[in-house]
Amino acid sequence: MRELPRKLTVAELGELFEGRTRLVELLAETDDPLGRADAVLAQLDEDARVEALSAHPTIGQRSGLSERSAEEQGTDSDPAVLSELAYLNQVYEEKFGFRFVVFVAGRPKAEILEMLRDRIANTREQELDTGCRELVAIAKDRWTRT
Repeated sequence: MRELPRKLTVAELGELFEGRTRLVELLAETDDPLGRADAVLAQLDEDARVEALSAHPTIGQRSGLSERSAEEQGTDSDPAVLSELAYLNQVYEEKFGFRFVVFVAGRPKAEILEMLRDRIANTREQELDTGCRELVAIAKDRWTRT
């Protein structure tokens, strides 16, 4: 397991956060970018936070995934679960205006589906905060497993 780095490039951070966003650009200028990611996110305006969340793939997405995302999302493919995930992802995005982001870490999609059902009941502010925390957890995990 690798320790958190003191500096990372935009390219390295883009890989961990699924794209080049304002968050990634600011973190690349920061010492201890993964250790400070929560604080940097908290300072961003809402549009930049939404941009960071929207860079991530949809849970249950089957194509167009990065190698890391495909591995993390796993291969379970129960059609009923995938169908409900697709529907609830759409409901979530329509309600909140950004993607549902959760630290999957190989958990079965049925478990993620339960989390999605629960989180749809949250407020937009709660979800923006929760999604951003999950985004950082994903990036840290990716770094330490590399």
